[in-house]
Amino acid sequence: MFNADTPQQGSLLLSEPFMLDPNFERSVVLLCEQNEDGTIGIILNHRSNLLLSDVMDSIITPFPLYLGGPVQDNALFFIHRAFDKIEDGTHIYDDIYWGGDFDLAVELINKGTLSSDEIKFFLGYSGWADGQLTDEINLNSWAVHNRFSTELTFITDGEDLWKQALISLGPKYAHVANFPKSPNLN
Repeated sequence: MFNADTPQQGSLLLSEPFMLDPNFERSVVLLCEQNEDGTIGIILNHRSNLLLSDVMDSIITPFPLYLGGPVQDNALFFIHRAFDKIEDGTHIYDDIYWGGDFDLAVELINKGTLSSDEIKFFLGYSGWADGQLTDEINLNSWAVHNRFSTELTFITDGEDLWKQALISLGPKYAHVANFPKSPNLN
């Protein structure tokens, strides 16, 4: 069903609609790092029930917190498109950066000069050993999206992000966006 393009740093992975692993059900994953040891990514569209202030006393502004994946799920990570403000981070794709000056990001959030459409925080990340992700792509578990609008990354509604990312892959995939979560309930 899905394509087998070669994933690279900055690619989006879109899970097939009925993936059995609950960690990745209807997921959009941004690949943040690839090397000989494997691949690291973060799930962009699984918002947690927590706010950033629930895990950090220094945050005074209500700010969403996402579940980046099942690896190191007690650690905080972030992506942003505010290099002009944070002036730090590893370039991932277009204007998206991984990490950076965490203390400055917190300060800017508390001042109200950095918003949720510029930065996202995650508990944990997703990881694949060398060759594992390629095997999963070859089994049609993931669609690879190498050319996408960075606006997708900062959509806050998780289901909408997954659907919009699928639609942006083109007509071949757009119909998948309308698949029900539980086809047995239809």
